[in-house]
Amino acid sequence: MDFEIPQQLRDYLTVLDDFIEKEIKPLEQQDDNMRFFDHRREHARTDWDNDGLPREDWEDLLREMRRVADAAGHLRYALPEEYGGANGSNLDMAVIREHLAAKGLGLHNDLQNESSIVGNFPQVLMFRDFGTEEQKKVFIEGMLAGTHKVAFGLTEPEHGSDATWMETRGVPEKRDGVDGWLINGEKMWNTGLHVANYDMIFARTSGDDGSAKGITCFLVPTDTEGFKIEEYLWTFNMPTDHPRISLTNVWVPDSAVLGPRENGLVLAQHFVHENRIRQAASSVGAAQFCVNESVEYAKNRKPFGKPLATNQAIQFPLVEAHTECEMIRTLVHKTAWQMDQMTKPEVAIRLSDKVSMCNYRANRLVCQAADLAMQVHGGIGYSRHKPFEHIYRHHRRYRITEGAEEIQIRKVGGHLFGYINKNADRR
Repeated sequence: MDFEIPQQLRDYLTVLDDFIEKEIKPLEQQDDNMRFFDHRREHARTDWDNDGLPREDWEDLLREMRRVADAAGHLRYALPEEYGGANGSNLDMAVIREHLAAKGLGLHNDLQNESSIVGNFPQVLMFRDFGTEEQKKVFIEGMLAGTHKVAFGLTEPEHGSDATWMETRGVPEKRDGVDGWLINGEKMWNTGLHVANYDMIFARTSGDDGSAKGITCFLVPTDTEGFKIEEYLWTFNMPTDHPRISLTNVWVPDSAVLGPRENGLVLAQHFVHENRIRQAASSVGAAQFCVNESVEYAKNRKPFGKPLATNQAIQFPLVEAHTECEMIRTLVHKTAWQMDQMTKPEVAIRLSDKVSMCNYRANRLVCQAADLAMQVHGGIGYSRHKPFEHIYRHHRRYRITEGAEEIQIRKVGGHLFGYINKNADRR
């Protein structure tokens, strides 16, 4: 067995490091842009008097970072060559995301809003695999050019993990001779909707509550009559771009249907394994950053005349966290590599439980590591002058999003006890 990261990938990490130093760090330093990353970050990023939304200058900086990264050929790395990418594999993306997160906070990789010099584009692949030719042309080109921004409306106020019980309904209705759909309902956590011009709205169009069949995905323009942002929900980590919306007699033509009618949940599941393994890799990287910073601080801080690092009460918790990083990193790399050897349907059958293991354990680890880093650093660790509180606040949401850790554990249990994919290889 070979556990070495491929040389080509190691070489690319060096290229990324050089790009960060030459292009991204200078951008981060100019015009006091450090206000978005130092102790002022939450205040600098948040327009408190405008629903807590991201400030325009903050988002302008992120757009400039993406423009520079795209011009250098990094932003689309994970996409197929036909969309200007480099066909980045799951292993590539896991290693890259961990590597970038392990550098700590910075313009190169701001996980709070999934912004990175190496981007993640799940919706582009959704349109590639499920869109009509017209939808592919309009939306893929538009999303890559920045003219089309698409939010994701699956969760509802009364229904989170149980999406099959959604109350949003779509019924056929013809207008002016055009076949279409009338949609009524509510959605929550439509991230990015403050700048989106379309929202992927999932609605039940047939079938019974609780059935996976009968749910359809619609591409709804956000300026459609009856589409309303009711409120932006303030969160543990600000700014917020997560609104609750209502749809009242919203009509869209039949051409707004994305993917298979009555089987729209395949879109919601289409990129779930890739997202979860990449999220896990980011969490391992951020956890390792917390450990590394704490070790250095413990070696240099000398209360009572000797370094903190001489105390086993400091050493042992950090050793435990470092060991967890090593173990989970290995599982993430192995699982990502295995994903690259399989088709998506095979991954869902044979690896879904392993992806869930990576995800929930890594997300739990980074929260523990951030808390430990605060403790080791003492008062300054609790302050916003260190990044640990920000890392904790951001990564705490990962234990809920992309499937709450209880959902992930349930999936592992389903595989382990034979309730799911009884014949799947458990190794």
